[in-house]
Amino acid sequence: MEMTFRWYGSKHDSVTLQQIRQIPGVTGVITTLYDSKPGEVWSIEAIRAMKEEVEKAGLHIAGIESVNIHDAIKVGSEDRDKYIDNYITTLENLGKEDIHLVCYNFMPVFDWTRTELARKRPDGSTVLAYSQESIDKIDPEKMFESIDSDSNGFVLPGWEPERMSKIKELFAMYENVDDDKLFENLKYFLERIMPTCDKYDINMAIHPDDPAWSVFGLPRIIINQENILRMMKMVDNPHNGVTFCSGSYGTNLANNLPEMIRSLKGRVHFAHVRNLKFNSPTDFEEAAHLSSDGTFDMYEIMKALYDIDFKGPIRPDHGRMIWDEVAMPGYGLYDRALGATYLNGLWEAIAKSYK
Repeated sequence: MEMTFRWYGSKHDSVTLQQIRQIPGVTGVITTLYDSKPGEVWSIEAIRAMKEEVEKAGLHIAGIESVNIHDAIKVGSEDRDKYIDNYITTLENLGKEDIHLVCYNFMPVFDWTRTELARKRPDGSTVLAYSQESIDKIDPEKMFESIDSDSNGFVLPGWEPERMSKIKELFAMYENVDDDKLFENLKYFLERIMPTCDKYDINMAIHPDDPAWSVFGLPRIIINQENILRMMKMVDNPHNGVTFCSGSYGTNLANNLPEMIRSLKGRVHFAHVRNLKFNSPTDFEEAAHLSSDGTFDMYEIMKALYDIDFKGPIRPDHGRMIWDEVAMPGYGLYDRALGATYLNGLWEAIAKSYK
């Protein structure tokens, strides 16, 4: 595996490439053209400029997270082929620039959902948190108005103001889209792009839905082992793979995370490894990466990745806000850096136990 770090670009991220370079064992970044909109073509010039900035700092781009998918593709509207053609051109340009991993999601309307961006923990740190009870009491527009006030002045990925201003229109688009229809539209998209992925050796790594159940009545399909295996079978190509995010699949306590990883051998192209602490099955908060701070056995998750001979990028995910840091919620430097070193330590111990 390769230890990496999420970076939102010098314009948007409080964390610098120089700081990332100093985290022991981190050699690459996972990034994106943050100002691009779903459906737009990424130019070679823009990709190259991003790549050169990262390489100048002594790192490299290990993957893109994300090349966002236009809603026309997800709902299967008449103009979806235009946006798929644009997506294919972007993949071609990434391949020409020697970038071979794309993380994406197929979630309707929201990339991921939290009800609190700064829940205070007993140690004084603050974390992202989710409460289904809170979701059931509010509508999406009011929720995102309240979340914005806790964002430390940062724009949260997937919740850009121009997108949220069209939320009623977005919900109307998905009115007749159920799980089966969403699977059908995903299949159509993947079948269209796989020849390009084959040509440029680009691994498509779908990110699970978060949380792993329907929110606001919207369909959610990348939520469990059964559904992810269904996706693999419907487009049986080695470039059609997954981002294994322990925190997203782990929102549903029925998911056996190590077992899921082993069932996906050869198709896990990217991994997010993080921990959650549950107060009830539908009320959880982000925890430190350390096993004892949350609910998951992080050793067993890393061991499962080792057992399937995982060689792709891995990154720590949603960190706590600690040591008075002010940053994008979940994406500060300090706690994620601690997470990276902890995961590297687990990997070293596991590797040595096999010798």
